[in-house]
Amino acid sequence: MNRTLAPRVLIAEDEPSIVTSLDFLMRKAGCETRLVRDGADALEAVADFRPDLVILDLMLPRVSGLDVCRQIRGRPEWTGTRVLMLTARGSEADLARGLGAGADDYVVKPFSTHDLVDRVKRLLPP
Repeated sequence: MNRTLAPRVLIAEDEPSIVTSLDFLMRKAGCETRLVRDGADALEAVADFRPDLVILDLMLPRVSGLDVCRQIRGRPEWTGTRVLMLTARGSEADLARGLGAGADDYVVKPFSTHDLVDRVKRLLPP
């Protein structure tokens, strides 16, 4: 799937300060990044960018993060794409919905940058 040596990470987040922070963290960790601000653009970017990992906000404009995750899981050509759900919604029901939609991991905002980078590294291919 990966066309470069650097792992590819798609960041789908609509909060500008979080986008900036995630982009910095992922680039510092050696990843190639692409940034989108809504769910419809996230789906287009998955098709075009072919990321190894999608960091996906649950509450995105146009298409929700849950629907994006379900669509990623529904496409055989995207089977190897990992999804880390990143959201302010931290109830057990929200966690169950995120994991039920196919997320590989679920992180609640505010998050520890060190913990997030560790989780991303565990999800990325060696």
